[in-house]
Amino acid sequence: MTLTGKQKAAMLLMSLDVATATELLRGVETKVVQELAVELSYLDAAGYRSSQQTAEIARQFCSSLQKKPEFRVQSFLKEMLKGTVGEEQATQIQTQIQDLVEKRDPFIAIRSADSETLAPVLEDEHPQAVAVVLSEMPAKKSSKILGLLGEGMRVSAISRMTSVETVTTEAKARIAQTVRKRLEATTASQRGTTLQARPEQSLRKVAIILRNVDKELRDGVLTAIQQKDKQVSETIADLMIVWNDIPQVADRSLQEALRGTDGRQLALALHKADEAISQKIKSNISERAAAMVDEEASLMSTPKKEDVKEARENIVKVLREMNSKGELTFVEE
Repeated sequence: MTLTGKQKAAMLLMSLDVATATELLRGVETKVVQELAVELSYLDAAGYRSSQQTAEIARQFCSSLQKKPEFRVQSFLKEMLKGTVGEEQATQIQTQIQDLVEKRDPFIAIRSADSETLAPVLEDEHPQAVAVVLSEMPAKKSSKILGLLGEGMRVSAISRMTSVETVTTEAKARIAQTVRKRLEATTASQRGTTLQARPEQSLRKVAIILRNVDKELRDGVLTAIQQKDKQVSETIADLMIVWNDIPQVADRSLQEALRGTDGRQLALALHKADEAISQKIKSNISERAAAMVDEEASLMSTPKKEDVKEARENIVKVLREMNSKGELTFVEE
């Protein structure tokens, strides 16, 4: 069943507590409130309303708030709010919801920022503020951001993370507000120049999207791009699979790609490789082959960077060929 805008609005309101829902509806015409109540009662009686569906609608709405600090009536917001209460009241409700979300969790917008954008912003903050922000991030993302920070800031921030619990809620809110404003300013200054400044980063996003679609559709898109710019098309094809993607390659696909690879080449490729990549490769070759790789590594003097790079490229090349034939499977979402 496809929900109407009013039905989505009703379910969204029901995901809030009574006090918050009441505050949001303050000033809304009685007729509109009655219509929302009727829609919710209908959905409940018809068995269409579920906690999973309600949570999904709330997630979509919160996601749209995080991505668009300013109100833009489009997609989900346009369908749900404008069609329900009109543009003027929709603007007021959007602003109120955004304020409530940020009051409940001041760091929610910061968490949605990509690490490459957030790290330079934090680099200029006080180490205590950085420690607070990192403590509010998922562990994996905090680790990635730490790796992007300078050594001095990294050490100072980590040393202060042990005392984050002593920072008051009000102080955390002020830190979050400061970082949010700087993030917004950074994003605004980069808008319109991101593709020119870092084209590979943008093309990489396109490549990841394409590698997860049906091969026929993917080939059609690449062909269309190739007709406009052959180099861009080839770059996207290469960026669909890079060395760091190996942990996301399905075991069976990786086993096929590594079949017949020379032990010394594997040892070269794994020289100072990320532990996740090293473990992934070794777990997809035989014990005998893994032992040979370890033996080659122990006998190897410090290899040239060019040789390591070439060895890795040889493995990636095989993976790319499999991917172009639609034979490569990934374990990512």
